[in-house]
Amino acid sequence: MPRSARRQSLLPHPDHNPGFLLELPKGREGWLVARRVRVARRALGVVAWTLPAVMIQAACLILPGRAKIEFAKFYWAIFTRLIGIKVRVIGSRADNVAKRPVIFVSNHSSWVDVPVLGGVLDGCFVAKGDVASWPVIGLIARLGRTVFVSRSRTTTGKERDAMRAKLAAGDRLILFPEGTSSDGSRVLPFRSSFFALAKPDGEDDSGEVPLVQPISVVYDRLGGLPAGRAARPFFAWYGDMDIVSHFARLTQHIGLRVTVLLHAPLDPARFADRKALSQAVWQIVADGASTLRQNRPARPLHLPEGAAPDTTAGEPALA
Repeated sequence: MPRSARRQSLLPHPDHNPGFLLELPKGREGWLVARRVRVARRALGVVAWTLPAVMIQAACLILPGRAKIEFAKFYWAIFTRLIGIKVRVIGSRADNVAKRPVIFVSNHSSWVDVPVLGGVLDGCFVAKGDVASWPVIGLIARLGRTVFVSRSRTTTGKERDAMRAKLAAGDRLILFPEGTSSDGSRVLPFRSSFFALAKPDGEDDSGEVPLVQPISVVYDRLGGLPAGRAARPFFAWYGDMDIVSHFARLTQHIGLRVTVLLHAPLDPARFADRKALSQAVWQIVADGASTLRQNRPARPLHLPEGAAPDTTAGEPALA
């Protein structure tokens, strides 16, 4: 092999290297064009899917039954495929094995967590109040029956009642108790206030107390290869990042994968108070995420003796 060709072959492939964003070695400008075309194609796909989906979901909200729940889940599942992310699921949803209300609790590192979990779980998201005013995203969130919270003491009671009503109506809630998104390198401490419904104060103890299911979410493949420490923040959306530029940076790549690890549900009655419950859930989520970040085989934590994890997307369970 000629020396120049050998040197060229040693250059990292752009789809394996998130640093290859704007500048490419001479002779590889075609990859940059291909990336831009990929971003445009995926963006158009999302728009073409979202426009009719908004109208369909608006109609589903009027109809009785589970149509509004099932279509919202279907919308997010297709959305995730359109942006090029493969979803691997390990474990079982608590609502498949228990006849009780369920609160799903997950770590949070990106806006992508919403379509990923929305396509896997039957539930309503709980989001900060200002999301409702975001262009397009706010509309989609409202159609998805998101519960908006302001975290203001003056409205806490009403917001808690709204969430309790969702659970009483048979819905499940999806919470991100870190209170913000992170860079994906670790799980931030959970705020115990997010567990008020699962572990209410004595005077608020009404209705059936829901189970809490911890969930670890890690983006673990880039260009079809394991995503190491340097690549993982590439998926993250946090701080003052712009969502449009992040969408373009993410969707220019191929071979993207996220793993959703569904741990065994916890009964809040086994914990002395909200802080104890919050810490236990955080530990499970953090341990699961740490295992996935190291690209090690993972299984749901605290499974009952003899239980085995399920998987989807055609991949075998990891033992």
